[in-house]
Amino acid sequence: MNPQRIVVVGAGHVGLYAALRLSKKLNRRRAEIVVIDPQPHMTYQPFLPEAAAGNISPRHSVVPLRRELKKCRVVSGEVTKVEHARKTVTIQPIEGPATELSYDHIIVAPGSVSRTLPIPGLSERGIGLKTIGEATYLRNHILDQLDVAAVTPDPELRKAALTFVFVGGGFAGIEALAEMEDVVRDALKYYPELDKSELKFVLVEATNRILPEVGPKMGAYAARELAKRGISLRLDTFLNSCVDGEIVLSDGDTFRAETLVWTAGVKPSPMLDHTDLPRGPKGHVNCLPTLQVADSDGNVLEGAWSAGDSAQVPDLTNPGGWCSPSAQHAVRQARVLADNIRQVVLGGEPKEYKHKYIGSVAGLGLGKGVAHVYGIKVKGWPAWFMHRTYHVSHIPSFHRKARVVADWTLAMLFKRETIALGQLHAPREEFTEVTPPVQRPAERPKVDA
Repeated sequence: MNPQRIVVVGAGHVGLYAALRLSKKLNRRRAEIVVIDPQPHMTYQPFLPEAAAGNISPRHSVVPLRRELKKCRVVSGEVTKVEHARKTVTIQPIEGPATELSYDHIIVAPGSVSRTLPIPGLSERGIGLKTIGEATYLRNHILDQLDVAAVTPDPELRKAALTFVFVGGGFAGIEALAEMEDVVRDALKYYPELDKSELKFVLVEATNRILPEVGPKMGAYAARELAKRGISLRLDTFLNSCVDGEIVLSDGDTFRAETLVWTAGVKPSPMLDHTDLPRGPKGHVNCLPTLQVADSDGNVLEGAWSAGDSAQVPDLTNPGGWCSPSAQHAVRQARVLADNIRQVVLGGEPKEYKHKYIGSVAGLGLGKGVAHVYGIKVKGWPAWFMHRTYHVSHIPSFHRKARVVADWTLAMLFKRETIALGQLHAPREEFTEVTPPVQRPAERPKVDA
């Protein structure tokens, strides 16, 4: 009997955990597991704010696919089309022509991308926080602005360099804002030319509260703590424009800022536009509680599965609602999805995914946090410790857990590193400046004999 081919599109929380569990539950005589992703690693996104802050090495917040998925075939490329009617995927590898790959089962889990709006200047000025590259760039950019402010004779440029705007009051925005405020405050010790009173951190949030996931009381506590640190919270406010660094807010305020971080939500990967899978009203893949892809009438598409940020999965603990796009759901959905595929491959029936949301934890910088877990509200250092404990327990592999804990331990024993490595973003610039291009000699015209 030929093994069934299971193709996993995307190696985020769902893709990695599902592939890892399938490789343990099904031997190679039963199934061939193929994981396709443009990146050779999985990014543990809850650690991105700490990676940007320098509390964790960027390499330690990513998980190498080939090291973890030893029993799977890893393909470094981008899926450009899924034709489930033919059960084929089209793959564009890093180099070379596109190829088609057939499958018996497919897990569609490309994840999400930043949800942006048509705001003038946003594409030129905004910095996202969805990848390790963006986290590294954000750290280098912010520290570079301190150097700019310390030496420029232009008072307007100095003021703009010391103004940092974060848009979005969810987990990513608040944690990034709090961590980077910590970084800048620590770095000022080495800049006698700058004063703390010159710093301006601004949070822009369209709703009337922050961190809704931890509840109104803990969200209000977080807002008060951030305000005590001098951070300006602009609630019920929109970013109208940011052309050439000129920030225009809906409350009428206008000022210049050289740093604009956009963390205002996510949307399903645009890769889903190139599939023939049924979609929900917001573009997610339509799923049953069993994580099987189904049409609007509930008819199952045999062999198609989805979960995570790109899927619309009914929340059985909240009738009429959908599972939120969180790592908490993604990790658990991946486990159920893998077990369901195993059951189907072996001739069994899939089970429904059901998980009651246990709560959330959020970091507010070093030694500070909020948590609302199992109905219990925690704040300050205990919440920060819960935040770290929870996430280090969920990052895959013992190697990564040990390295992250080592990073945290060293950070407690020694002073924070405040070095900007801006040259990482243009590593060949200096070399090309000293190596002028050489024109090739013109080819001699051919002369017929």
